[in-house]
Amino acid sequence: MIVDSELSRDRDRMIQEIYQHDPWKMLICCIFLNQTGRDQVDRIRREFFKRYPDPDSAERADPAEMSDMIAPLGFKNRRTQTIKKFSSDWLHKEWNDPIELYGIGKYGQDSWEIFQKGNLDVKPTDGALVGYIKRTKKQKHENRNNVLLL
Repeated sequence: MIVDSELSRDRDRMIQEIYQHDPWKMLICCIFLNQTGRDQVDRIRREFFKRYPDPDSAERADPAEMSDMIAPLGFKNRRTQTIKKFSSDWLHKEWNDPIELYGIGKYGQDSWEIFQKGNLDVKPTDGALVGYIKRTKKQKHENRNNVLLL
C-alpha cells in the first residue's frame, strides 16, 4: 500500500529521477507520460512494475491483462502494443540510443540523455525537462559557489 508520505516524496521528483536506477522502467514511464498526466501515471506505475518488473515479463505479458491495468492512462491497446514492442526491442535489438527503440521519441531520448548520461546540454521541448535542467544547473552553480566560499 502506498503511504501518503511516500507519494509526497515522489511528487517532489520527476518520474525519471525515481527510476533513474532502472533505465527500462524510466523509459516505460516516458511511454506512460505520452499524452497523459503525471497524476494518472502515479496511480498505476507501482502496480504495473510489481506485475511487470522487467522487459522480459512485459514482452511476454498477456495483452488483455496489461491493457486493463493501464486503461486509466488512455489509449490502452495502442500503449500495450508499444510497451510490448519496446520491451522486445530492448531485449533483442542492437541499439545505441533509445530513440532507435519502438515507441521512444524525443521526450524519451531527452530523458535518457539527462537522467542516464547526465547530459544537461540537451535542448528539450518538454516544459518539465526544461525546468529540471534549469533547476539542476542553478543548484550545481550554487553548490560550486558555496564550495568556493569555504
